[in-house]
Amino acid sequence: MMSFEKIENILNSIDEFVWGIPLIVLIISVGIYLTIRLRLMQLIRLPKALKYMFSNEEKGEGEISSFAALCTALSSTIGTGNIVGVATAVGILSGGPGALLWMWVAAFFGMATKFSEGFLAIKYRKIDKNGHALGGPFYYIEKGMGAKWKWLAKVFAFFGACVGIFGIGTFSQINGISSAVQNFFDPERAHTISIFGSQYTWAVVVSGLLVTVCAGLVIIGGIKRISGVSQIVVPFMACVYIISCLILIFVNVEKLPHAVATILKSAFDFKAVAGGTIPMFMAIRMGVARGIFSNESGLGSAPIAVAAAKTKEPVRQGLVSMCGTFIDTIIVCTMTGMAIIMMGSYEAINPVTGKPFEGVEVTTHAFQQGYSFLPEKIPAFVLMVCLVFFAFTTILGWNYYGERCFEYLTNGNKRAVKTYRCLYILAVFIGPYMTVSAVWTVADIFNGMMALPNLIAIVALSGIIVTETKDYFKRLKTENK
Repeated sequence: MMSFEKIENILNSIDEFVWGIPLIVLIISVGIYLTIRLRLMQLIRLPKALKYMFSNEEKGEGEISSFAALCTALSSTIGTGNIVGVATAVGILSGGPGALLWMWVAAFFGMATKFSEGFLAIKYRKIDKNGHALGGPFYYIEKGMGAKWKWLAKVFAFFGACVGIFGIGTFSQINGISSAVQNFFDPERAHTISIFGSQYTWAVVVSGLLVTVCAGLVIIGGIKRISGVSQIVVPFMACVYIISCLILIFVNVEKLPHAVATILKSAFDFKAVAGGTIPMFMAIRMGVARGIFSNESGLGSAPIAVAAAKTKEPVRQGLVSMCGTFIDTIIVCTMTGMAIIMMGSYEAINPVTGKPFEGVEVTTHAFQQGYSFLPEKIPAFVLMVCLVFFAFTTILGWNYYGERCFEYLTNGNKRAVKTYRCLYILAVFIGPYMTVSAVWTVADIFNGMMALPNLIAIVALSGIIVTETKDYFKRLKTENK
């Protein structure tokens, strides 16, 4: 039987191939290309986009409001990627502090990509006889590029369904939840039980069961129940987390200049960081990969939720969608990254294992050091609660994405979709027992494979995006005269 070590080595080899130079160059190049053709929209139109985010259209087909659609999309992006993913990216054994700068670069150009995805989702969506809005890359590939490209739409749907079960949606989220709960309630691993031949704490087992049950209860309600939960949880927890990080940064503001200098130096330097050599390419690779994992720009996931928005203007919804990347990476991920780098947690050593902290332990260490004037349990508890709710809403959002992908893949076979739903819940159940490194490696692989067909479609349809965007703003200018 193949050992876990051999499996991880195989996964790492595949990951290095998928997230090699070609894909990274492709993702950034598409973002740059769209940024140029849309004339720096993410800068010039951001104020209008933020305004639209809070003002829903009164008319238009769809099932949920524009804000609800954004919250549903954010529910799948603001998750462990913002807390655990950033920690993994800037860790001393991966990309180092410089990875944060490359996350910003990926997010800036990713905003143009996310706008394009939102636009195409509304323009090419399908409203069925029951009034359900169905859309996403598989529809804009098939309807926009033509029926002869349906095979590419099927490829996207296949990898999208896989990302849901094996990547962003399940393993990485529930793993992040169970790790956070264990770090808070049983960091010394004093209370364990043997499962699958390995020792796991009761905190991991109980949290895994509770999340599985709660997720199952919400998932059966579909997009309206998922969006209803997301509209409440996502804005509230995002505000709590951002405020917590801002307080940490303000209290330790004297460390901010050094942290910024460390980020810039590490982003462009081949020299050693705390005794370990981190090539610049590794910082770029980890920053882009984790940035895409976090905000999902270019993956094609968000358009699946966006298609359900009540709107008649593709450009308007594209602007709202663009806000998702801004909020997720430019704001939330930056808060996490700055806290970790300011407190030196990216290179801190775990006194129990004698090795660098891993995953959520890095962010927890940063919060405890940053709030050293408080009992350690308080900042750890706040972080745990934020991560649990962020990850839980991501599980819900990605179930919706995965089901829609599988529905398209099986031509609307309801029995097949129900089977997928059961497998999804099963994946949530076994997620806590996967190793941290293997979880993130699997997620990276499927992310990369999912992005390719979506990026091809965006480039192919970019002429339509640019033309209709120009027309929309001309109409706005005329109406305002």
